[in-house]
Amino acid sequence: MSISTPEELEALLKIGRIVATALKEMAGRVAPGITTGELDRVGQDVLENHGARSAPQLCVSFPRATCISVNDEAAHGIPGDRTLHAGDLVNLDVSAELNGFFADTGASFPVPPISDQAERLCRQTRRALDRCLDSIRPGHLFNQTGLIVEEEAREGDFQVIRNLCSHGVGRWLHEEPRQIANYYDRRDRRRFKEGMVIALETFMSLGSDWVAEAEDGWTLKTQDGGLAAQYEHTIVVRPEGPLIVTQA
Repeated sequence: MSISTPEELEALLKIGRIVATALKEMAGRVAPGITTGELDRVGQDVLENHGARSAPQLCVSFPRATCISVNDEAAHGIPGDRTLHAGDLVNLDVSAELNGFFADTGASFPVPPISDQAERLCRQTRRALDRCLDSIRPGHLFNQTGLIVEEEAREGDFQVIRNLCSHGVGRWLHEEPRQIANYYDRRDRRRFKEGMVIALETFMSLGSDWVAEAEDGWTLKTQDGGLAAQYEHTIVVRPEGPLIVTQA
């Protein structure tokens, strides 16, 4: 969607703050011994306490309120009985709806102590998101964000996950513009427009450039079993730089 009124912006900011709060509360509980199901319950409680609804449950009938992916799981992991251990890398992805508006956020969190390689993977993936945020203005090509992610992955000797991407959000969880790639596609001549609402997310892995669906029909895993990381914010495109909606 594109924001066209102050009322729409305030509604988007409200759900953005809620999902950011849920992510923050969940991240604060990441520690050895906790299960992914327990973390999901923390997020679900925050959403329910604010009157928001889980977007994955609402839009695609996902089994739980949030997506929690561990180690080689890059996205859409189903929370459950899995216990976190020291050295794990856990991704928390929270998206929700309130009064017809959607916001989406996510981040990867290490369970200390973690390897230097995993720490670098997180740093480069997060730095790629930060650089993309700094670069986005109305009129700029979509593919420049992909170029930035490729540069950061190359610097860390990591791989861009090519079949996971940024997307439009706002009135639904996934909407136009779709498939904003995390790699440079010279054929993509689309441009950011003022007021566009984008779920901007960066993905990298230790060695795999593709993820495949697991037997559960939801979880997306790296092909080589290596670690994956993701960072995501919902933004509104503005001339002075993007407004980050998903900040607690």
